[in-house]
Amino acid sequence: MSVAQTNLWFTELQNDNLTIGLRIEKTIHSEKTEYQQLDVYKTVQYGNLLVLDGCIMTTDKDEFVYHEMLAHVPLHTHPNPKSVLVVGGGDGGIIREVIKHPSVERAVLAEIDGRVVEASKKYFPHIASGLSDPRVDVQIVDGIRYVEEHPNEFDVILIDSTDPVGPAVGLFQRPFYESVFRALKEDGLMAAQTESPFINQDLIRQVYGDVRATFPITKLYLAYVPTYPTGMWSFTLGSKKYRPQDVREVRVHDTKYYNREIHHASLVLPNFVKELVGE
Repeated sequence: MSVAQTNLWFTELQNDNLTIGLRIEKTIHSEKTEYQQLDVYKTVQYGNLLVLDGCIMTTDKDEFVYHEMLAHVPLHTHPNPKSVLVVGGGDGGIIREVIKHPSVERAVLAEIDGRVVEASKKYFPHIASGLSDPRVDVQIVDGIRYVEEHPNEFDVILIDSTDPVGPAVGLFQRPFYESVFRALKEDGLMAAQTESPFINQDLIRQVYGDVRATFPITKLYLAYVPTYPTGMWSFTLGSKKYRPQDVREVRVHDTKYYNREIHHASLVLPNFVKELVGE
């Protein structure tokens, strides 16, 4: 029986009415960490697959869309980002994109589960490649607490959270965004992944409202990640001073998805998404 004919599948229950299935060749790694179930599979379609508590986090083949868009839209919105914090993101993909910016002098990764970092280094070396850069400071800590303890320190904070369950629930709440505001410098900005406009409307509406109540400038933008629920994925940006629509030139060109045109196109929302966030 060929690989394409094997009948091994990973199925993610994305909500009570929706699943996504990927044919797999084998299970590469499986463990119960202090915080969650961590699994790595080799899939036929998307290469290696990282799963936390049954939810798809990233794959070899489509990871660049999510990582580039969460990193480069906010980092280009800030004219001179030097100090950047990534909350979550233990696979290292956001850090890899952050350090492509020549202005960045320090990039901190605040990840609660050190086993995610170690598994990513072993099974996703191309994603975790930036973690060994001398500008990168990997902190195995509670990201919420880290933000609270570092006021007025960062130019940009990127929130690369898992789905809003378990230890990630607090990353989708207004007190956390208020802490992020305090941890940013006077012209700082943040961006967070905020799930799918097709199936997470209540979450997006809540997060957008909380960020808008905290920051003077708030903007939702979109990208398209095949293995995430429905493919359409949202990000919410909150800024003290700079607007993403004012970006004229980009500083990073070593990308597969992001470019200047995509930057501006991602800010153009379908009518149903505009209605969702009240734009």
